[in-house]
Amino acid sequence: MELRTERLILRRWCPGDRESFARMNADAEVMRHMIRTLNREESDALVERIEAHFDDHGFGLWAIEVVGAAPFIGFTGLSVPRFDAAFMPAVEIGWRLDTRHWGKGYATEAARASLVDGFGRVGLKEVVSFTIPANVRSVRVMERIGMTRDVDGDFEHPLVPEGHPARHHVLYRIGAGGDGR
Repeated sequence: MELRTERLILRRWCPGDRESFARMNADAEVMRHMIRTLNREESDALVERIEAHFDDHGFGLWAIEVVGAAPFIGFTGLSVPRFDAAFMPAVEIGWRLDTRHWGKGYATEAARASLVDGFGRVGLKEVVSFTIPANVRSVRVMERIGMTRDVDGDFEHPLVPEGHPARHHVLYRIGAGGDGR
């Protein structure tokens, strides 16, 4: 199974994606708004969790290809967060792209396709997304895909150590009808 847009293919992960993904996860700029970079073992374990999520839920974080140009540029898609928060249970939309592919609209294009799949085939009623306030690029993608900030939903991420600059998160929402609630 895969999703297609004008420029992209969103697909399940291939063994050949792992090396590029590990390079991305070790890149300080890609991981600037995360707790830390990941080593190869941690990156491979993340791919295993992503693939298991597809098997368990029927949806997940798709590997992204640029048709005719790049076999792997990152991921986007839907996942069930692995922590407890006031807005849970929920399904999150997220993305991570290699810096060489930033600023080309790929994250927005892929996220829109993921939402269509989530609200259509999967039958979701709402999708959330969250990040730290300083992650302006991701906030812009959230807004471009029609998400609305839920100011009352901002939270301290329980998987981020207390005192870490990436602990405070802003919450965005979108409903199946395209509204922010």
